[in-house]
Amino acid sequence: MSTIYDPPISAEPGQTGQNSPWPGPGGPAGYGPAGYGPAGYGPAGYGGGPSGPGRRSRRRLLLAGTAVVVGLGTFWGLQATGITPGAAALTTSQIEAQVDPGLVDVVSTLGYQQAEAAGTGLVLTSSGEVLTNNHVIEGATSITVTDVGNSRSYQAKVVGYDRSHDIAVLQLQGASGLTTVTLGNSSAAAVGQQVVALGNAGGKGGTPSVATGRITGLDASITASDESAGTSEQLTGLIHHDADIQPGDSGGPLVDAAGQVIGIDTAASSGFQFQSGQANTQAFAIPINEAVSLASQIEAGASSSTVHVGSTGFLGVDIVSAGSAAADGVQAGTGAAVAGVVSGSPAAGAGLAAGDVIVSVDGHAVSSPSALQSALGLHHPGDSVRIGWTDQAGQTQSATVVLAAGPAA
Repeated sequence: MSTIYDPPISAEPGQTGQNSPWPGPGGPAGYGPAGYGPAGYGPAGYGGGPSGPGRRSRRRLLLAGTAVVVGLGTFWGLQATGITPGAAALTTSQIEAQVDPGLVDVVSTLGYQQAEAAGTGLVLTSSGEVLTNNHVIEGATSITVTDVGNSRSYQAKVVGYDRSHDIAVLQLQGASGLTTVTLGNSSAAAVGQQVVALGNAGGKGGTPSVATGRITGLDASITASDESAGTSEQLTGLIHHDADIQPGDSGGPLVDAAGQVIGIDTAASSGFQFQSGQANTQAFAIPINEAVSLASQIEAGASSSTVHVGSTGFLGVDIVSAGSAAADGVQAGTGAAVAGVVSGSPAAGAGLAAGDVIVSVDGHAVSSPSALQSALGLHHPGDSVRIGWTDQAGQTQSATVVLAAGPAA
């Protein structure tokens, strides 16, 4: 298995050892592999260090590929179409000119971490529906989006998201007349096909970055481990390519030679070693057909076991990753270990504290950080939820809490 970084990029002040109060479960100190953060957020590096702004990323671990069939999607009347037979391929500069005006820079303020994270998004409608990765906006207490086409900045609301497929839909407040991207047909993607990836590399904003490459595989499957939340999810059916995307490009488009979007970049790894020993960039994109199908479901308000519509209910706990909890003596499969509690949060009011292990939500057993995240993801601010836990003395406790308004909102 190979460590794969998962942009967005985030800059934090030079603080150390601070945990991350995410919606529901949060995360332990340490926000990614070596080279992506200041002390307390992963080892110093990538322009950061103990005294300067750093970078946070999640880890993605590559597993064996699996075959996944994705269907053709539509989005509010926009039909995903393939490249017109016989159409001339565009130059890279022509692709940039065509695609750039339909892109946005996404900056998420992570208020509970005193941090900001940057990513990319695609404008789907002139009234400001934007498609991006869930991990670009996860944990955000506010989101600012700058439209590349008109250079204006907007506050964004989260319409909904699918954490398990890393898709989110935003609505820009007060937007109109925006330029949209042209959707392609990811079912027509082929190994060897030339592609161009555009985005907000490095979180710098301005003219989108560009990277060229080829599709190297289809139906790839990776496990995305989010160390900041102590959770992981498997992403399947991905387009595997070798364009050199960077932190900040997450949520940006992978486009074909006609300038049509066929995927949304979500993860990458520089220096992946093939069996031959040759190193190369490995990158992964969510097929656009799958992405717009999920976006349509979100916009229609159709919640499911994976799709969350509307604001997120906030419990206010930091959760230790399953691996770290096991090292501390918490048996695997027995619950979600609490690293800390946000002052004034519902969790604090219920008496939860660091060292406790959450074992149930509404009477249903919680076996892991991911299970807690999934259980709380079904709820919204104002919902009453009964939390069960084992305290540090080994005593069973429970309390009913009213979830607060929290990230992402």
